[in-house]
Amino acid sequence: MDTFITLEEINQAAEAIRPRLKTVPQVGIILGSGLGALAEAVENPIRIPYGEIPHWPVSTVIGHQGQLVIGELEGRQVMVMQGRVHYYEGYSMAQVTLPVRVMQRLGIPMLFVTNAAGAVNPDFEPGDLMLLSDHLNLLGMAGPNPLRGPNLDEFGPRFPDMSQAYDPQLRHLAREAAQEAGFRLHEGVYVCLAGPSFETPADLRFLRTIGVDAVGMSTVPEVTVARHGGMRVMGVSGISNKANLDGSTITTHEEVLAAGKVMAPRLITLVRGVLRRLGQA
Repeated sequence: MDTFITLEEINQAAEAIRPRLKTVPQVGIILGSGLGALAEAVENPIRIPYGEIPHWPVSTVIGHQGQLVIGELEGRQVMVMQGRVHYYEGYSMAQVTLPVRVMQRLGIPMLFVTNAAGAVNPDFEPGDLMLLSDHLNLLGMAGPNPLRGPNLDEFGPRFPDMSQAYDPQLRHLAREAAQEAGFRLHEGVYVCLAGPSFETPADLRFLRTIGVDAVGMSTVPEVTVARHGGMRVMGVSGISNKANLDGSTITTHEEVLAAGKVMAPRLITLVRGVLRRLGQA
């Protein structure tokens, strides 16, 4: 049965957060599995556990701490989600994307979204970062699109355009930041599957055939809602495991979390570099 989020519920969540804000954050940041270290870099932090926010979904997955961290990073006000929820946890798409709606209600204009993703492109290695140039919404194509149900006209149109899901100027700044830091930044197409089972080798070969570079179980719903509400979006995948196109290896969540420790310093460097450059965008 579908569970739709109402404007009243979004407002209640937003009003629980608003009094804690010194000013409206310029950027909202969603951190994926094993990537929570970025939240520890936030200066003068205010921490709000998800359980204290009305209607806010609480993560059940190891590696997602489950709190908002609000403060400064590179002189910019940011709101960092240290952990997210997923469709496979049993939440509806509307619940998964409620945090993005709340960011929009608070007036946050920009979203940086991150995830830990499995490599589909055989050239990718664990610990690499991939800048999302586009995504394939297999989950949404099949039915559970986060915009299904009554359209919230206060946020955006019934039929939003998704031709530029990932902001070209923000992607340019990310390339510059990676070049300055001296590490390779891949670019490619991310696909969201329902999970929670990892992909079979046949799944991965199919995804590679249709142009996918990295695969995960998140991000696309949040980006869809962010674009519906007019937010500018940058997406980054941390590659957690090598492409298992022949079935010769076994993928585990522990492997994903371990890779996060390698990816996190690069991700922090990349996000900091983009934040420093935001005046150019």
